[in-house]
Amino acid sequence: MHVSKKTADFIAAKRRQKGLTQQQVAEKLNVTFQAVSKWESAAAYPNTELLLPLADILGTTADDILRGKESLKHALSYGEAGVDVNYTDSLKKEMAGLISSKDPRVLNGVGPFASLYDFDFKDIRRPVLVLKAEEPGSKQKIAMECGFVESICHDMINHLVNDIIVMGARPLAVLDTIVCSVAEKETIKAIIKGISDACAQNGCSLVGGETSVQPNVVERGTYILSATIAGVADRENIIDGSAIGEGNILLAAASNGPHTNGYSLIRLLMQEMPQLKNEKIGGETFLNAVMKPHTPYYKAVKDLTEAKKITGMAHITGGGIEGNLKRIIPEGLSARIDLAKIKIPDIFTFIKGNGNIADAEMLGTFNCGVGLIIAVSPQNADFVKRHVLRFYDCYEIGEVAGGAGDGKVVFQNCLNWRKN
Repeated sequence: MHVSKKTADFIAAKRRQKGLTQQQVAEKLNVTFQAVSKWESAAAYPNTELLLPLADILGTTADDILRGKESLKHALSYGEAGVDVNYTDSLKKEMAGLISSKDPRVLNGVGPFASLYDFDFKDIRRPVLVLKAEEPGSKQKIAMECGFVESICHDMINHLVNDIIVMGARPLAVLDTIVCSVAEKETIKAIIKGISDACAQNGCSLVGGETSVQPNVVERGTYILSATIAGVADRENIIDGSAIGEGNILLAAASNGPHTNGYSLIRLLMQEMPQLKNEKIGGETFLNAVMKPHTPYYKAVKDLTEAKKITGMAHITGGGIEGNLKRIIPEGLSARIDLAKIKIPDIFTFIKGNGNIADAEMLGTFNCGVGLIIAVSPQNADFVKRHVLRFYDCYEIGEVAGGAGDGKVVFQNCLNWRKN
């Protein structure tokens, strides 16, 4: 008869746990130590008369020996695994009040299996769904550690909204996801409030989402956030850069700092130089400066997109100006950016100086003060600039030229790191 190696290994493991030698087990059972050796090498089973005494010596059961593993001494439960269903259900009820929407298009609330949204738009001739998913990157680790819980939610939603409005979309609804080890009530409520408030400020609704409690998968105290947004655009008015032409003016809408990009480098800088966290930059600490929420541009460009005053927009996120602007420049054209015109916030000068970071690295990692680039025809440039100036600083940084021999984005001059 084939002897299970699991049984053999189990006998050997239990014997060692008891601190016994093969000879000692053999003496207790009045057998040779060679017999015990055979049991542990899968050469033979103990006979039925010896099985119960052997189990007693090893502190287990005969069934466990034959099965090759120890049976559970008690029944398992979801709660013992770290998930309290009653607690999470009560938390969902509290969350329902935070995400209630006054938008008549939202047809249900928290509870159903999915969210319902009325997609009938009388003012849009050919409605197209515009969808995007986003998470706030490693900035959320700093946020959770340093008490910027609601703030990081604004980061996430503002980033999402910016990504769809550059295509001419109107933001509609957001679904969030929270993954954590333990759903701490106050933290979850702060997250939901932050997301809901950010949605309201951007003219859209938080319609539902998912809170996934994963003990022993996610480190305790860690919260991983992500969200998906749905927007709508008229197919005939989608902004994809195809309307950009030679001679178009490129306007910069100012950022307030790194937004949600470059934080792995920022965290490395903080790790290497922890004292930087409390150093002052223009009257605020470094920590507060890097944790400002991502600038939301929807209200600044909404009327412009509806009036068809814009030929293209690029949201400057990971990859910097070049990595994002080249995504909208048509073939055969190039964007000429005068780096000397960029108004660089002090936080970037501080990061560059303390990290000894090269200009090319700064440009490829951060927005360096340019959160949004707007392409406009020369005749609309002044109108667009004046309109955006009602919300954020806006100024010309370049133009679109014919020919892309040197690349779609060409930098001219150098960044001016002196105080702007």
